[in-house]
Amino acid sequence: MPELISTYNPPLIFKNGHLATIYSGLVRRVNGLIQRRERLELPDGDFLDLDWSFADTPSEKAVILLHGLEGNAQRPYITGSAKAFNAVDYDVCAVNFRACSGESNRLYRSYHSGATEDLDAVVRYILETKNYAELYIKGFSLGGNVTLKYLGEGRELPKELKAVVAVSVPCNLFSSLQQLLMPKNLLYAKRFKKHLLEKLRKKQQLFFEKISDADIESIVTLKDFDDVYTSRAHGFTDAMDYYARCSSLQFLPNIKVPALVINAKNDSFLGPECYPYQEAEANPFLYLEVPAYGGHVGFFDWGAHYYTEQRAIKFMQGMH
Repeated sequence: MPELISTYNPPLIFKNGHLATIYSGLVRRVNGLIQRRERLELPDGDFLDLDWSFADTPSEKAVILLHGLEGNAQRPYITGSAKAFNAVDYDVCAVNFRACSGESNRLYRSYHSGATEDLDAVVRYILETKNYAELYIKGFSLGGNVTLKYLGEGRELPKELKAVVAVSVPCNLFSSLQQLLMPKNLLYAKRFKKHLLEKLRKKQQLFFEKISDADIESIVTLKDFDDVYTSRAHGFTDAMDYYARCSSLQFLPNIKVPALVINAKNDSFLGPECYPYQEAEANPFLYLEVPAYGGHVGFFDWGAHYYTEQRAIKFMQGMH
């Protein structure tokens, strides 16, 4: 579909992309959401922790929420979305990726930007064990990339899957990495690296034969982390092979389920290749909205619900 015209126009202070990103990630509070945890055992012996929240009345609609790099199901962008969906009669399954629920996962592998097999396991589990007639997915950042890749890989998708929304998506992973390595994103990159290294040291205690002290000491940038751990643990040759094979951009032409991508123009994490204008133009199922503002998973709005929370509901209810 041709690019959608965005109506998002935040208060002046939140037109600053960095402020929108930081406020929404670190300052925002979402109160009153009750989540119930369920553990999904995976075919390879690992597990995912799913945090459910429910509409006030029994619902036939469920939304799967996927967080971003080093996020979890308690981040405000997830709980804010869950609360907004619950309020309009959708049950919500907020997925914690492997090792993101507060407990280390069991295997050497973890999660990454292209780990669609875990999303597929969640989709299958929900449809096999719950009574939902309609299923939706909303992914943020890394989770948005997973969502779009999942749709376009060529697997047979369930008829219950009606629509997806992906927010602040690094459709081209290398392009996004290049942005993260720039001085303007130094603080974000340092924060990501700190959390990733903490997890890698825990992983080293369990798999000391696979991760040496020298490996950890060699990690200076996020790309180094992907060379040393992400690629080796998940079957890629190196970081560049991982970025090439897991970027969702190449899978967008194959999408056959209504999918809305919302990437802000002032998102400092996204390079030019992360805005799929041509792919959206060529695919009637792919909708692209590029608001001038919003930062990275920001999109502050007055009231209880942020812009992308309201926008996702509108799109899933069929008003493109």
